Amino acid sequence: MVKRIKAHISLLAIMMLTVIGAYAQDTQEVVASPMESNGKIYVVMTVCLVILIAFLAYLVRIDMKISKKEKEG
Repeated sequence: MVKRIKAHISLLAIMMLTVIGAYAQDTQEVVASPMESNGKIYVVMTVCLVILIAFLAYLVRIDMKISKKEKEG
């Protein structure tokens, strides 16, 4: 079970590093979209982050339940 949690954490770290690499592009003057100028983009990003965290927590919980059932039977 500990190995699976470590695997999930390392997978999450890899995914986060991939996203960070996408932001490491040349900085050019870009016209802001209406969502960025109104600050709504932060609301959208927060909602996406909450959904992602909830999904990952759900997967870990299901994994723990399955592991428990495998040990019992």
